[in-house]
Parts: sequence; structure tokens; C-alpha cells
Amino acid sequence: MASRSDIHFQPGVSLIEFQCQYGTEEQCREHLFSLKWPKGYRCPKCGHNLCYFIESRSLYQCRACRHQASILANTIFSSTKLPLTTWFLAIYLVSQSKEGFASLKLRRFLGISQTAAMRIKHKLQMVMKKADDRRPLRGFVQIDDVYWGGKRPGGKRGRGAEGKTPFIAALQRNDKGHPIFIRFSRVGSFNSSEMLRWGQKHLKPSTLVISDGLACFKSLKNIGHFHISAITTGRYNSPDFTLFDWLNTVIGNVKNKIIGTYHGMDHRHLPRYLGEFCFRFNRRFKLDRLLSSLIYYSSQIGPIPERQLRLAEDWW
Repeated sequence: MASRSDIHFQPGVSLIEFQCQYGTEEQCREHLFSLKWPKGYRCPKCGHNLCYFIESRSLYQCRACRHQASILANTIFSSTKLPLTTWFLAIYLVSQSKEGFASLKLRRFLGISQTAAMRIKHKLQMVMKKADDRRPLRGFVQIDDVYWGGKRPGGKRGRGAEGKTPFIAALQRNDKGHPIFIRFSRVGSFNSSEMLRWGQKHLKPSTLVISDGLACFKSLKNIGHFHISAITTGRYNSPDFTLFDWLNTVIGNVKNKIIGTYHGMDHRHLPRYLGEFCFRFNRRFKLDRLLSSLIYYSSQIGPIPERQLRLAEDWW
């Protein structure tokens, strides 16, 4: 009998367990309270530790200075008209689905409008991306240039083809060569200035970077990283050349899952979809904590106004 993968057979969080923890509005509110004030209530204005709860407005009023505070302030739930139970269920569905959860499917499960489902989906994706971007890659990192989109009729193929969105795929590996973290970042183009900006944001100092022979990657040496170019021309035909196997496998898996789950995706918002899969992949060893992790970051990232959702995601 073949050995079972510990990753694939992780228990995760069952729907019954989720309902026991976050099945009521009060439970969701209590959890957000503990995340906002882990050591107990503290007035954001005067620091007093006692308050009243104004149930009609769902606000906490300081007993000393009468300042009123909301547990939804400075979270992605800010100004929402939906109950917290709906938000928490959406977080559960998105976090526990390995292939991703389309907004149309989210609408059916939550019983809300398509507009509201899309808004929730994009906000959660932005939380995932921002959470991962806080942690630069380090140690041994492989990078590659990747394009999203196919060849247009009558257009040219390969690099620089119209209708394709360029992004960098980066994979951090441990001392045994196993993949640990991934980072997919859209860039304007593959040139030295873009690589410098990307490296300053996403790499820890003195990182060892291995790439193919694309010239722009060499510029990472200018900001203190160690760079090695591996010439891949013709070497992929050799079964002994396995240096980029893990990176190519991850790229292929992410592309297949996005295509299989989402339809009609706007290229402007590609970083959000890539960020979602990176967030889930980077926590694949802790499936039971993925739900609580996404709830935590949703309460810490800050508000995401709807006007920001309509804009193209920032590069990198």
C-alpha cells in the first residue's frame, strides 16, 4: 500500500467545528474583541480599561472619557451591512477550499447578492496578499519570469506578446531542497529597474537567488543579493536537469487551479488571485490554523474601501 501524504490528510476545520466556534453573531463579535484587545478593553483615546457596551449601536463606550469604539473599525469589516456570521462563513469557505472559491459559488452558499459576494471575495484576496507581502523571502530562493494569458489571434508568441501579463514566480526552499514559501508578483516588465524594486520589497538582505539566464535578474546583485544564473537552453530535454522542477510544478499547479476555478478574470486583478493561492500554499502544513490566521489578518490589515477594489492592484 502506498504511503499517505501527511499534508493531504490533515484534518483541517470541519463545518461542525466552525459552527460551534463562530455560529452566532455574539461568538464572532467576542472573537474580534479578543483580537482587538487581547489584554482586555483599552480605550483608544484615554487608555481606560472599563467600558459599557451600547447594544443598539454595537459600540463600546469608555466609562472615563465616553469615547465610543467599534470592534469593526480598522478592519475589513468596517462599514459592512452584512452580519459577522456571513463574513466568518465566507472566510471559512475561502480558507478551506484548496482550489479556490469563486464568487458565484460564494453567493449561493451565503445567500447574498453577486455584488456583495464579489466584494467579499476580493477583500479577502487582498488580505491574503498583504499578509504574505509582510514576510520577505530569505535563504535559498529560485525565481522565474512567467506570463499570464495566451497568444492573441495573429499576434506573436513568447516574451512581449500582446495580451499577456508578466509576473515573477519566486520559491523559497529549505536546506533539504523542499519548497517552503512561494511569492507571485505582477511586474510592469522584465527589466533591471523592476527587478530592483521587487527585490527590495520581497527579499531579505543577502539572499541567494537562482534564476535562468534572463539578464534583468542579474541586477539583484546591486542590492546585496547573491545571484546565480543557470542556462536552461536545451537542458530541459535532459532528465538529469531537475533544478527548476519544484518551481515549474508550483507554477503549473497555480495556473491550472485558477483556470479551473475562475472564469473571465480581469488581468488587472491578477495579483489578488495569485496572492490567494500563495497564502494557502504557504500555510499548507497548518491547515487547522488557516481559518484562524485569515480571521486574524482580516482584523489587522485595515479597511479596504470599495473604490480600491475597482482599481488595478499595485505591482509587486
